Amino acid sequence: MTTTTNASAQDLPSHETRTATAGLKRVVAAAMAGTVAEWYEFFLYGTASALVFGKLFFQQTGNAIDGIIAAFALYAVGFLARPLGGLVFGHFGDKLGRKHLLQISLVIVGITTFLMGCLPGFASIGYAAPILLVLLRLIQGFAFGGEWGGAILLVSEHSPDDRRGFWASWPQAGVPLGNLLATLALLALSATLSEEEFLAWGWRVAFWLSVVVVAIGYWVRTRVDDAPIFKQAQARHQARAARQLGVVEVLKHHRRAVLVGLGARFAENILYYTVVTFSITYLGLVVHKDTSQILLLMFGAHFLHFFLIPLMGHLSDKVGRKPVYLTGAVLTGFWGFVGFPMMDTGNDWLIMAAITLGLAIQSMTYAPYSALMAEMFPTHVRYTALSLCYQVAPIFAGSLAPLIAVSLLKQYQSSTPIAWYLVAASALSVLAVGLARETRGKSLHAVDAEAAAKTGLQGTRNP
Repeated sequence: MTTTTNASAQDLPSHETRTATAGLKRVVAAAMAGTVAEWYEFFLYGTASALVFGKLFFQQTGNAIDGIIAAFALYAVGFLARPLGGLVFGHFGDKLGRKHLLQISLVIVGITTFLMGCLPGFASIGYAAPILLVLLRLIQGFAFGGEWGGAILLVSEHSPDDRRGFWASWPQAGVPLGNLLATLALLALSATLSEEEFLAWGWRVAFWLSVVVVAIGYWVRTRVDDAPIFKQAQARHQARAARQLGVVEVLKHHRRAVLVGLGARFAENILYYTVVTFSITYLGLVVHKDTSQILLLMFGAHFLHFFLIPLMGHLSDKVGRKPVYLTGAVLTGFWGFVGFPMMDTGNDWLIMAAITLGLAIQSMTYAPYSALMAEMFPTHVRYTALSLCYQVAPIFAGSLAPLIAVSLLKQYQSSTPIAWYLVAASALSVLAVGLARETRGKSLHAVDAEAAAKTGLQGTRNP
């Protein structure tokens, strides 16, 4: 009898561990479902900017690159609204909960994307076409600003300290998966329709399909709840939070961490949009690949990228956030001198290898970022802080990267200046992350306690 009792007692931790892991996987699925939906829509716009919008929504000058530059300028507009959305969603997400604000952002992004697919072009309504596109892009960017921080925290705050890098990287993997779906939709349409049909109505179908993607994401997110650590922090800070905006506290007490978070994004963000968005234009204008070929190559690279992100997240749990990130940031400075010459060969395998290499390097800076940021800010302002860092930096980084790259290509007729642009981004991020403290394995409760001691707000300590 005693032996049986002891055996049952020994089995209990294993059962609890399995239950906790199953619950965590459900949270990861919920975070990823919405992230995939929103990035499907956001990158669908980016891909359409390179393939469609320059031809349909702007007055034609006779030079194809002028329309692309105009489309990429409009593409950057969406990034301008993201920090405001991040602050608004972050503020209320820190007060009301991560889950509810994520639901709202998902629905808004879905509606605006569907409406983009309904817009008439320049030939039909003139300058009203780009104006309406800008308006929808701003609303979409505002809602999108609240997505990343909430999705990351939904997972990070449920994760065990020693594996946070791995689990928190899965919502990051929703980025290539969403881009994969967008690429697949456009690839299927461009391959089955003539160029005239694709430009006339085919591209719109991919935007309308966002309704299905959003519905699935919304349903999955209804099945999870906020983490216990957030609910505890919410109760402790309710009275004080009503008197002080979270962003004020973040900028007052966590300036160093904010600077690290902002600077860290430059290498990752500029490299990503150079490889994923600008490369579509480069392969079309310089290498003379057709749309279906380009999208097929992108599809293969996005597929591999999906697996690389959690791998790098796992590696950051083993060796640390900073070593993985800094290695990727340094390699960012070399990619342009290697990747573009590989594309110039015109060989499909070398082109896909160049894109995959760029995304592999980017995953080294992107995967650890979520855990690093979550471990730098206390729970009661974490949504606001992460959204601020993640959404402000792209205004000066990823939003301008395709536009700057196309402009440099037009001016110098060479990829070399673009490669030096990546070197500058690399140097900035290396400097920023070099100032950060290693956070691998750190308890979020310890982060809250340290913040309480620093600010003198003893009421924020854990009981």
